[in-house]
Amino acid sequence: MTKKKSRLLIAALAVALSLAIGALVARKIIDRVRGSRSSSAPTSTGPRVGAPLQAAEMLYDGKLSPGWEDWGWGKHQLGDGPAKIVFASYGGVLLHHDELSWRYGGLSFRFKAPPAWGDFLQVALRHAGKADDAFPVVSVEGRHVAAVEGGWKEVLVDWKELNPDRLPFDRVLIGSRTTVGSEWAELDRVLLTKAAAQDTRQGKLAVLCDGATHPISELIYGGSTDEWGSGQSAQRIGGNPLSRANWEIGAWNTGSDWYFENVAQPGSLLDTLDHGSRDKRKIAIVVPMLGWIAKDKTSFGFPRAKFGAQRAHDPYKAEAGDGFKPDGTPIRPGEPSETSLPAPPELIKSWIERVRAQDAKNGSRAIHMYILDNEPTLWNVTHRDVHPDPLSYDELLDRTIRYATAIRDADPEAVIAGPTEWGWTGYQYSALDRDGGFTLRPDRRAHGDVPLVAWYLKKLAEHEKATGKRLLDVFDLHFYPGASGLYGGNAGTDPSTADLRVRSTRGLWDPDYMDESWIKEKLRLIPRMKEWVRENYPGRKLSLGEWSFGAEEHISGGVATAEALGRFGQQGLDAAFHWGDLKDGTPAYWAFRTFRDFDGKGGRFQDVSLPTRDLENISLFASRDPASTRLVLVVVNRDQTLRASAQIALRGCGDVVSARRFSYGPGSRKLEPQPAELSASGVSASLEPFSFSVIELRLDKSDEL
Repeated sequence: MTKKKSRLLIAALAVALSLAIGALVARKIIDRVRGSRSSSAPTSTGPRVGAPLQAAEMLYDGKLSPGWEDWGWGKHQLGDGPAKIVFASYGGVLLHHDELSWRYGGLSFRFKAPPAWGDFLQVALRHAGKADDAFPVVSVEGRHVAAVEGGWKEVLVDWKELNPDRLPFDRVLIGSRTTVGSEWAELDRVLLTKAAAQDTRQGKLAVLCDGATHPISELIYGGSTDEWGSGQSAQRIGGNPLSRANWEIGAWNTGSDWYFENVAQPGSLLDTLDHGSRDKRKIAIVVPMLGWIAKDKTSFGFPRAKFGAQRAHDPYKAEAGDGFKPDGTPIRPGEPSETSLPAPPELIKSWIERVRAQDAKNGSRAIHMYILDNEPTLWNVTHRDVHPDPLSYDELLDRTIRYATAIRDADPEAVIAGPTEWGWTGYQYSALDRDGGFTLRPDRRAHGDVPLVAWYLKKLAEHEKATGKRLLDVFDLHFYPGASGLYGGNAGTDPSTADLRVRSTRGLWDPDYMDESWIKEKLRLIPRMKEWVRENYPGRKLSLGEWSFGAEEHISGGVATAEALGRFGQQGLDAAFHWGDLKDGTPAYWAFRTFRDFDGKGGRFQDVSLPTRDLENISLFASRDPASTRLVLVVVNRDQTLRASAQIALRGCGDVVSARRFSYGPGSRKLEPQPAELSASGVSASLEPFSFSVIELRLDKSDEL
C-alpha cells in the first residue's frame, strides 16, 4: 500500500470513528496523539507583546504552501482563505511535510475563536519514525499570545519548548486540549520562524594563492550509481554481488546480503560496458577473482530441501535460507558447483579481450579502472557458500598475481586497483587472523607482523622488480566510519549522532583526531595510505573505492559529504566513489553539485588545489583554473548550532572583480544564490549552521572581462 493510500485510509477511519462512537473515542484518540510528555514551562503573568516575525518556513497563509499536506482529523476546511476548524471533540489540524531539520526559532499562527473558550489550544511536533512522546505537547497560554490587527490573536511558541532535544520532524499539530463548542474557529499564517540571529561568531580564514599547489583529480567525484544529475564524474560498478558476476549471461550472486541467491542483472555487463563506452562515461568495475561466478539466475546456496529449516528464509522465496541452523550454528555449504561456475584467470582474460575488441570498434575505452574483486577478507562471510575458509596473506597475493596478470595481458594499458579492503581490521589483518583472534594474529605474525596491505604492496613491488610486469596501479581501500548508527538503513539524525557523523570525517586526514568508535585510533587515513605506498611500492595512486558517512537525505549527511569531497581534493586523493544513492534533491546530492555544477550551467570546483587556513568548525577549500582567471571556494560550517560570519582573505590572488555565491543549509531545497561581499582584502559571507557554500570569484586577469 502506498503512503498516500495509507494516509487516506487512516483519515477515513478517524472520521468514521468520530461519527459513530462520538466524543469519548475522540478523546482517547487525542490523548494518544498528545503522548506522555508535556511542557513544564511556567505561566507568565501577562500576554506576549506582538512583534514582527520572520518566516523561515510558511505552512499556511490562505492556502497550504508547496510541500505541505493536510493530514488533519475532524471537521475542517483548508485552501480558500483562513482555515476553518471545528475544535469540538478535541479536534484539530495536522500539517505534514517531508522531514525537516530541528533548526527554527519557533512556531507561530493566528486564530479567531469564541472568547468563552479561554486557553484551549495545544501544539506539538511529530515524526513518523519516532514515538509521539519524543516531542513535548505545549499548552498555549497567555504568555504565548498577542493581540494583532483584525481581531486576530497571534501565537508564538519558542522552539526550545517544542523541540528541546533538537530532533528532525515532519508534522505540526494544532489541536484542542479542552472541551469546546462546535462553532467554526479560524486559523491562518501558520509559520516556522527563523532561529535567533544572535548566536553568530566571527571567523577569519585565508586562501594562499602564492602557496604550493597540486592538481585535483576529476575521479574523486565518482559514485556507485548511474544517477548522473548529481555531477558524479565516474561510476564504480561494484559491491558484493560483483565478486560472482557472470558478465556473459547477466547474473550474479547476492551472497549473505540476501540469502546467497543467483539473480538476474538488468542486461549483461558486456552490453552495459559497451553502452558506457559509447556514452563516454568513465567506468570502474570490480573484476571477479574469487574463482566462482553465478551459473544461472535461479539457484541459491542453502536450499531448505537440502539443509532443512534455517534461522531465516527469503520472505519471497521460502526455499532460500540464510545458511544458519535455527539455533544460529553456521551450516557447512555444499559444493560451489551447485550455484556457480569456475572463473579462472583465463576466463577473465577472455572477457576483457572482448571488451577491448569492442572498444576498438567504438573508438573509446569502456573500462577506465579494473578493481581486483571486493573486500576479500570478508569472502568467508559474504560468499561463504563458495569460499567458506578464511583468506590468508598468501592467498590474497596469489590470486592478485594470477588475475592481475590476466588483466594486464588482455589490456596492457589497464589501470588496475586493489586490494579493495573493507575497513580498519581489513587493512591490518587477514581473515585468518580474524578467525584466530587479533591478539594472536597468527597469519600476520608469520608475515613479519606488518599490516596486510603494507605487506601486499611490498610483495607486488618485488614481483614487478623480478618480472618487469606492473600488476597494481592504484592502491584502493574502502572507508566507512566505525561508530554505530552513522550509515545504513537505520542511520541516526539526532543532534548527537549528526555531530558525530560530521566529526568522523576528520578520520580521513586529521593527525590529531582519535576515532570515536571501537577502533579508537588516530586513523588519518589518506596520509597513512600515502605512507604505506611511499614505504612499500612508490608511485601507486590512491583511491577510496567505497565511502559514505550515511544519512544522505539529512543535512548532516550533506555536510559530511561536502566536507569529504573537499578533503579528497585538498589531500591529493586520485579517485573516490561514493557508495549509495545520490537522489535528486537530497543534501548529499547538492553537496556533489556544489563541486560539480553549482549553478546548473556547469559551474564547478576547479582543477588546481590551493592551500588555505581555516578554523575548528569551518572548513575552507580553494581551487583555481590553470589560467588563474577564477577562484572557486567551498566553505563548510560544520557547527550545527552557530552561525558564522566568515571573512576570507585572498593572499597573492590578484584583484577580484566579481563574486557570486550559492548556499545550501537546513531547510534548503537546492543551492540558492546568496550575498558574497567583496572588500579590499578578500570576500565575506554569512554562513548558516550546518551549511555549505560555493563562492566563485573572477579575477582581473580574465580574458572575458
